[in-house]
Amino acid sequence: MLTATTLSLGIAMLLCGGALLVRGASEVAASLNVSPLVIGLTVVGFGTSAPELVINILGAATGATDLAFGNVIGSNISNLALVLGTAALIAPITIQSQLVRREIPLLLLATTIAGVLALDGPLEQRVAMIGRSDSVVLVLLFCVFVYIVVLDFIRAQQADPLLVEVEHYPLLSREKTDPFRWPMVIGGCALLFLGGKLTIDGGVELAGGLGVPATIIGLYVVAVGTSLPELVTSIMAAAKKEPDLALGNIVGSNLFNTLVVLPASGLVQPILIPDGGIFDIAVSWVLVAFLVPVFFIGRARLGRPVGGALLLGYAVYAALRIAGG
Repeated sequence: MLTATTLSLGIAMLLCGGALLVRGASEVAASLNVSPLVIGLTVVGFGTSAPELVINILGAATGATDLAFGNVIGSNISNLALVLGTAALIAPITIQSQLVRREIPLLLLATTIAGVLALDGPLEQRVAMIGRSDSVVLVLLFCVFVYIVVLDFIRAQQADPLLVEVEHYPLLSREKTDPFRWPMVIGGCALLFLGGKLTIDGGVELAGGLGVPATIIGLYVVAVGTSLPELVTSIMAAAKKEPDLALGNIVGSNLFNTLVVLPASGLVQPILIPDGGIFDIAVSWVLVAFLVPVFFIGRARLGRPVGGALLLGYAVYAALRIAGG
């Protein structure tokens, strides 16, 4: 009971710390006359992944690599199935933004490369892992992604739907003189660190107490918990009829998880792929590959039936994964 409380408290502190950090950083950027659109595009997707980043770095540093792996892959899967499916049930999602349209193939490419890097060990009769050299490759790919996104942003017309919708993001700063902006940044970082430590300790102890692999706790407890910012943002965007923001938040977050959070862990300590990990990576890849024909063929629309199918698929996957250990 105490272990579950520790884990819950850790996740709550992570979420509060992430929100404080995002708000404080937005205030600081606004005080430096950074464009609200640039702030918004940075916050959406990337800012909401701060809890995952802290969990994985601390997990790798303390040797809890199974929990770190489960957190990042589980977060990607829950974003694509649980979060996107829920948003689609609220309101059908139709892409209009060219920025989001370009990010989906980039996410598929990033997921494919991460999967290949994880598989190169077994192909060469070695243990499956994301090593330091693999992590460097993923970080370099992130640099290429940032370059492409910046070019897209510069070339995009101001009428691009994502650029309009992102200004409605709830944590996007509107004031440039908030005296508490630096305390919010510092307090957010402190909460993220403390929450991450509690989450790692609680997750490892809970896995031991229940007799299940730490990967399972990472996939379905920590990952879903740290995905709550994406869930809230996408639900709010769907309810406000802002489909590009709902999808852009998810795609941006998964790109950041794959190209920053995962390699950040691997640079600290090589991430061994746990039992069943290849299956988890394959499920993540299939979900991304599924989005390509949905949004690039026909009306580029994700309706309620498909949203319901995503939620059902997530439930089936979770049941199979937990039953298989």
